[in-house]
Amino acid sequence: MESQRDDARGRGRGGRGGGRVRTRGGSRHQARPLASEALQSRLIEELLPGRPLENPRHPKRARVLPPKVGKHPGSEFWRPDLPTPDLDASVLSPALYLQCGPGSSRASTPVMEWPGTSGASTPVMERPGPSGASTPVMERPGPSGASTSATERRVIPSSSRPPRPLREDEIIALLNYGSEEDSEGEDEEILQPSLVPRATRMWLDEEDEEVEEEAERLNINLEWPRPPQPLRPSASAPVDVSPTSTLDPIYKFKFEWRNISMPQIEPHLRRELFSEIIGPSVSFATPYDAFIAIWDREIMQVIVTETNIYAQQVATAMLASGTIGPHSRITRWQDTNVDELYTYFAIVLAMGVVVKSCLEDYWHTARDIFYTPGFAADMSYDRFQLLSKCLHFNNNEYCDITMLTRRQAKLYKIQPIVDHLNTKFSELYNLSRNLAVDESLTMWKGWLDINQFIPNKAATIGIKTYEVCESRSGYLWRFEVHAGHDISTSQDDPISGTVPALVLRLLSGLEHKGHTIWMDNFYNSPALARELKTRGFDCVGTLRTNRQFVPYELTSLTKKDMTVGQVTGCTSGDVDLLVWKDKNRVAFISTYHGLASVRFEERLKPTVACDYNVCMGGVDRKDQQLAMYPIERRRTRVWYKKLFRRVS
Repeated sequence: MESQRDDARGRGRGGRGGGRVRTRGGSRHQARPLASEALQSRLIEELLPGRPLENPRHPKRARVLPPKVGKHPGSEFWRPDLPTPDLDASVLSPALYLQCGPGSSRASTPVMEWPGTSGASTPVMERPGPSGASTPVMERPGPSGASTSATERRVIPSSSRPPRPLREDEIIALLNYGSEEDSEGEDEEILQPSLVPRATRMWLDEEDEEVEEEAERLNINLEWPRPPQPLRPSASAPVDVSPTSTLDPIYKFKFEWRNISMPQIEPHLRRELFSEIIGPSVSFATPYDAFIAIWDREIMQVIVTETNIYAQQVATAMLASGTIGPHSRITRWQDTNVDELYTYFAIVLAMGVVVKSCLEDYWHTARDIFYTPGFAADMSYDRFQLLSKCLHFNNNEYCDITMLTRRQAKLYKIQPIVDHLNTKFSELYNLSRNLAVDESLTMWKGWLDINQFIPNKAATIGIKTYEVCESRSGYLWRFEVHAGHDISTSQDDPISGTVPALVLRLLSGLEHKGHTIWMDNFYNSPALARELKTRGFDCVGTLRTNRQFVPYELTSLTKKDMTVGQVTGCTSGDVDLLVWKDKNRVAFISTYHGLASVRFEERLKPTVACDYNVCMGGVDRKDQQLAMYPIERRRTRVWYKKLFRRVS
């Protein structure tokens, strides 16, 4: 796969696409595969109805305003199905006709017919109602003034019928909707989590029987590129389930695209089996216990040691340069300890809860409504400023530029904190099934060569971090600070590019657990989806059609070639590609969704689009929660100290 390199001067994740590999002497195009059969384009109404597999945490609730009801038939909002005084059919006009088709939600509400066009008045007849009372009926006259047949009549109910009480079986069905009955039979087979992921089992002789039976019933061809016979392990040989796949890349990344069969295998049969326990791995009685579980005394002692060393280095440098004065704060420096550093952290966190305009206001002594005596009682203003200046995480004297890469040298001072937090975040929480991989941005407006510009982020410009977050809660499980990429690509290995290697590093330790990874088009590619599938992940997200291995039929497809609601899709075994024209042309990639539609807010959408909108916002949800407590908003001249406050 081609290299995708972010410009350090602020081009960010935009830039030119990956459809062309540029060299110094010119450019060469990558060979595009062709589909083995002509791809079919369908309207979204022609797709089989499906259902989303993911439910939003907070479903959208539209505000429903009460209808404006007029008192007279001549009023603009007159409703003929409501009681009105002195109903006179002779004053009705065609504008009062309310059409309610069979597919509408008001189909059960009878409506009035159009009056005749010949100018004759419409007679009002009587029809017995459900309770024996007469109900006015309106007849539509024909072209010559004759009344229409009884099938074209509409009944105006005089009163609404009360709802029928639910039967006992209906109540049980509603209470147990979406649940399966527990079986107490002894002969029922208990499903055990498989040690070999479904994608790896596709390479073996013993296929998944459930998938094979479903494919045989639907007459679907499951043939796709397999490795040669010597690579298939025997029944007695142990199966390698290590994170690094041993499959030959020549066969792993051989994509043969064809039309998605209709009907298809159910998505839950293609999805990886997930049976992990989710939630915190350790229970905490108070938030303080959770805090000290992350910032334990071991890492606090490291910060204390480095802070004391750096304070001595600052004082020595100021003495050597002659910039130290008799009233400088550094002359009153005393070595800190772990308890004082915990107090300093508590004040920093409290500043995110109690937001004031400037730092001095927290230590203001005026007895007004904004008086906060707790800050001055725990630490003086000068001591807080001195600790903020001398706070340090790594010894500068141990930084050997000749032994570090450019990226490692830029992150040298903050790297111990990044490594510690990644370890703690992954140990203290078991992630749920859906994970989002995306970027987050810490605002930094000063000059910094690793600054990135992302217009769709709230900060717009700043320090970018790549993060893995739980889609539902926004829990940060692992992150990596962007400081440039080490360019190392290989034409023989499509996942040797910087972006696939980044994704695999972020997901290290989660292999073969059945997680579904949701990513946008910056990360996704068919090669990465196939690699994640062999490591026990599912992969879903948007796609740039200029990626490697995307068939030429989809790459050359523009929005001018498609009509609104048109869908084109293809599959190659465990990877599905889909191009949909809504307001614009959008492409999706998935390892289990297939091709189906679902009605969402009175519109038809592919099921992969609905699930993507639900699960992709994990990192944004985390940023939204952090924005409520802006502890990093304090001005500082050191970028890594602001990033430290952001991730703490």
